[in-house]
Amino acid sequence: MAVNLHIPAQSDIHPVAGIEIGATEGGIRKAGRKDVTVFRLAEGTSVAGVFTTNRFRAAPVQVCEAHLAQGKGVRALVVNTGNANAGTGEPGMQAALQTCRSLAQLLGCEPEQVLPFSTGVILEPLPVDRLTAALPAAIENLRSENWFDAAHSIMTTDTQPKIASRRVTIGEHTVTITGISKGAGMIRPNMATMLGFLATDAGVDPQLLKAMTRRIADRSFNRITVDGDTSTNDSFIIMASGQGSLKIASADDALYEPLFEALADAALELAQKIVRDAEGATKFITVQVEEAANAEEALKVAYAVAHSPLVKTAFFASDPNLGRILCAVGYAGIDDLDVTRTRLWLGETLVSSDGGRHPAYTEEDGQRVMKEPEILVRIALGRGAHRETVYTCDFSHDYVSINADYRS
Repeated sequence: MAVNLHIPAQSDIHPVAGIEIGATEGGIRKAGRKDVTVFRLAEGTSVAGVFTTNRFRAAPVQVCEAHLAQGKGVRALVVNTGNANAGTGEPGMQAALQTCRSLAQLLGCEPEQVLPFSTGVILEPLPVDRLTAALPAAIENLRSENWFDAAHSIMTTDTQPKIASRRVTIGEHTVTITGISKGAGMIRPNMATMLGFLATDAGVDPQLLKAMTRRIADRSFNRITVDGDTSTNDSFIIMASGQGSLKIASADDALYEPLFEALADAALELAQKIVRDAEGATKFITVQVEEAANAEEALKVAYAVAHSPLVKTAFFASDPNLGRILCAVGYAGIDDLDVTRTRLWLGETLVSSDGGRHPAYTEEDGQRVMKEPEILVRIALGRGAHRETVYTCDFSHDYVSINADYRS
């Protein structure tokens, strides 16, 4: 069951001018559910992406990278669920390219202007015939208001759709931002088994959007972890249609940073919703490391804690076995860490200081915080002024059950 995951009402999901979406059933995942989604983008839309660092990255990821590099202008995205088209060799690459050719022919654009995305089981051939056969129905269903439908159609082990939408005022301009994401397991930074699609009607120079997308990913999707596994298919895309009145051509523009912050805020919401709906999760955990010498060591410590199965299972049981957190801090890789200067808080409760348990701490205090659905773990290293935050969840029995039965 998702942890405090807000699903906006249909009336609160704002269409983005220049972006149309259609979803249909392709029979790729399960009968009776939509699993093929098409985005049609207005001509002139800027598109940028950040993708997995896994060396076994999926065929569609490789095609997306190649097509974006050609700079011909993206006119369409196509997403299938139920099959990752990863670990599929040359046949998988040809299937991804065939998908692009088929959609391009139907939409009247070039294959290089199509970006394909897949998510699901790895090492299984993509049923490309079923995928391409479903494209006409998806195109027939293209609507600007179909974000909610698309959020459902890209789900795999997700239990809830993940949508963020807002209208913000930047300068004298009203800007629309709407996005969806999917992901529940095999989630780790750099990136994860996640897909994220974020759109705005603002106009952004293509090269500027590329740099902006990387910064936004580092603030959002690269700050979440569920199980420490980096997937083969991670993809995060930002689309700037330019159909609104705000146009950004340079990072020196006074409105660049406000637009960046608005997009980053929406991306962080989508990223956190992945953790809130993580496989089997019952707790949403924020790990904040402060007083670090630099960002790198802050993240080392945060991820050591967030990835630890012992820490995560203790949170599931609401068991204040908090020495596990100190253990993770100690093996995070800071060789000259002075443990006597390190402090640990659980919520507002100071647990550890001066290298040991804080004198006023009681186990009842720790257990009271650990029973909450949302928990803050705060670690001060006493080494500097840098702070970083990572979001994670607990490990429950259901996580094992879901992944043991994933292909059933």
